[in-house]
This record gives sequence, C-alpha cells and structure tokens, in this order.
Amino acid sequence: MTKSKLKINELTPHQIVKELDKYIIGQDRAKKMVAIALRNRWRRQQAPEDLREEIMPNNIILIGPTGVGKTEISRRLARLSNAPFAKVEASKFTEVGYVGRDVESIIRDLVEIGVQMVREERTKEVEGKAQDMAVERVLDILLPPISKKTKPVGEMSEEDDLELRHQRTREKLRAQLIEGKLDDRTIEIDVTADNRPMMQIFSPMGIEEMGLNIQELFGGMMPKKLKKRKTTVPEAIKLLTQQEAQKLIDMEQVVRKAIDRVQNSGIVFLDEIDKIAGASSGKHGPDVSREGVQRDLLPVVEGTAVVTKYGMVKTDHILFIASGAFHVSKPSDLIPELQGRFPIRVELNSLSEKDFIRILTEPKNALIKQYKALLESEDVELDFNDGAIEEIAKIATLVNTRSENIGARRLHTIMSTLLEEILFDVPEKKLGKIAIDEAKVQEMLKEVVEDEDLSRYIL
Repeated sequence: MTKSKLKINELTPHQIVKELDKYIIGQDRAKKMVAIALRNRWRRQQAPEDLREEIMPNNIILIGPTGVGKTEISRRLARLSNAPFAKVEASKFTEVGYVGRDVESIIRDLVEIGVQMVREERTKEVEGKAQDMAVERVLDILLPPISKKTKPVGEMSEEDDLELRHQRTREKLRAQLIEGKLDDRTIEIDVTADNRPMMQIFSPMGIEEMGLNIQELFGGMMPKKLKKRKTTVPEAIKLLTQQEAQKLIDMEQVVRKAIDRVQNSGIVFLDEIDKIAGASSGKHGPDVSREGVQRDLLPVVEGTAVVTKYGMVKTDHILFIASGAFHVSKPSDLIPELQGRFPIRVELNSLSEKDFIRILTEPKNALIKQYKALLESEDVELDFNDGAIEEIAKIATLVNTRSENIGARRLHTIMSTLLEEILFDVPEKKLGKIAIDEAKVQEMLKEVVEDEDLSRYIL
C-alpha cells in the first residue's frame, strides 16, 4: 500500500510534507503549516467529545505570486487526506442580491463532491457481488429460465429432467462467459432511459445550484422509463453491474457519511481572495460588491448551517485555505472579521533558476517526464541533457524578470515553444531518438528571447 493511500491517522506531519515534496518544489514553510493543519483534523477527532466541538480549524492564507505552488499544495493535500475538496475562485462570487453565484454554493458543491466520493467507495465495496448478479442476469437472457408448473408431491416428471439439463447447460454457458468465449455475442438488455427535461432555471436565488430539477422533484411519483439496448456481453455485464451496484447501495447511509465527512474533514480552497480585498465604499461598477462578498463569506468561514439538497450542513469545522498574489491589495485590506478567521499566514517564495531546474526534473509529474511519455507513444525517445535543462531554466527566469512573473507556468510556455516543430513533425518523420542539448535550446529560442517585444507575446 502506497503512502498516498494511507489513512489520515497514519500520516504524520513529516510524512505529509514528504508526500508533498514529490510534486511541489520548495515552499517548505507552506507545506509544514498545511501538514500541521491536516494532522490537527485527526487530533480533533481523538479529543473528548465535549471539547471536540470547541476546537476550530486554523484557516490559512497562502500569499505569493502566481505559479509558485499555492493551488497544487491544497490539491495534493486533499488527495492525501481523501477529504472532500472544492477549489473555487473568490472573484466568481457576488453578494446576495446581485446576479451570480452566492458563497453558500461553495458548500453545496463540496457536499456534492463528498456524496460522489462515498458513493464511489461503496460501489467498489459491492462491485464483486453486483458483478455476480449481473452475470446471472446475462445468463437469464442467454438461456431464459424454465417456467415451473405445479405438480403432485413426490411425483417425478419430465420437467424435473428438463430442469436438470437446463441447469447443466447454464453452467456450461457460465464457464464460457467467464473464459470470454461469448464476448462477441450481442444481447438485448433493459437500461434506464435518461429522460430529464432539457431546461435551465435562471434565478438570482441559486435554485439551479441546489441541484433541483423536475426529475428530482417528481422522481418518486414518476416511474423510471426503461429502453431496450443491444450490446455485447462484456458491455452488458458492465452496465448491469452498475445497475445492481446502485440497488445494493443504501443512499441514505451514503449521504449521512458524506455530510459527516464534509463537516469534519472538508477542505475549501479559496483562490484569488486578494481580488475581493479592498474597500469599495463610494465606488460604483463591478467593484461595488467586493466587500459584500467578504461579508457573505464571513458566516460560512465562521461556522453556519447551509441548506443543501441533502440536508443541513454545518461549516464550523471545514478547513478554509485562501490564496492570493496580493500585488495590488494586502491581507490587511480584508475586513477585520474575515482576517481574524484566517489566523495563519504563509508567504510563498518566488521561484529561482535552481528551483526551475528541480521543477523540470524532480517531481513525479515533471514537465520533461510528461513530454517524454507523450513522445514514447510515437516510439520516439526524447532526451534532454543537463545543459539543455539549465538553459530552459535560465530563459524562464529571464522572461519572468523582464515581463510578468508567472512562476513555474512560464516553463509550460517555453517547453511548448521549444518542442513545437518536433511534436508537429514526429508522426511523419518517424525519428527514433531526439537529443536536445544547450545549443539546440538556444537555436530554437534565440530569436524570441532576444526580441523583447516578441518574447512578451510568445513566451
């Protein structure tokens, strides 16, 4: 079992940081603070029940320029903890009364994610049983059961002999099905017809975000329509397994577990919080509701009960991680009450040339590893020597200094420009190996880097 699959109680802060190190270069203090915050979720669950409700999460603000790892830290943290995780942009919300999304929809989205997570877990648990039931249904289609007639007790009849032969034939069919000998056969099965009304509700109160639709409102009254579908035996088993799994899952239990998980271990990542910072009094236009969004956000972060289609959800113990570049505004521009709800502030460092070299090679999802994998699909071996990697990092640092600093995202632009011709020509040219060295990088990018105006557009 990999550490990423470990339960939260088995993850110490050191192990959490070690896992984050596989994907994020540098930013040690930010990793340390989120690791402590995550471990504290488990510690709270172990506290005496009367004190448990009093222990509030220490929400965090990550401050730093774009492309330094703020979002990635939160995303990896959520995967690590197997917690419901929602990433939202604060600038997308408007205060109540304006057209747009209201902040409570964050919690509704989080609950939806939690329900989906628990449903998938339960589906995996019942998958074996559901598949056995699906196989039986396919066998019933391939060899319909014999209709039994009533007969006097103790009397043997031809039907008994027929039933035995039928049973033997069924077992032979089962063996053939398991061995894959019936994979090419086409059968007809009943599937649920998706007859949801194609309509969208426009409302300032966010009814559409509650997930309410006509199908759900009247779902109990209207029987589900079935339609016939011809399909191969393996596809039929797959579809019928899903149907049987749904029957075996207790959705009430799923919802209860999901709500509990959201309330106790949910994580909300509020990106671009700096875009709603700053006083808006006396202003008109798009900035008028900035402070209003903060005031609407405050009760959700402080702890309130939000109505969702699955019931009431308390937000008291949901962990909020906010992030922002804070180029124009600063954290102290947020309303004091909201500042108080984010007691931990961590400043992330800008990335250096050495960091770029590490980002290109070390993480599990490093860019160079990604491009190598892409070209392997064309039977091409892509090789970068150390000089080439250093030159790419040098160009990324130079361009970030001269124009807008977009952090590690600059590497994506440079790599895309560098490999553009190779990626375009490879299928026709059938090259076995492509070696990229320092000279090749300079040759491909020299013109763009030297022309400052051109580099602003291209890199």
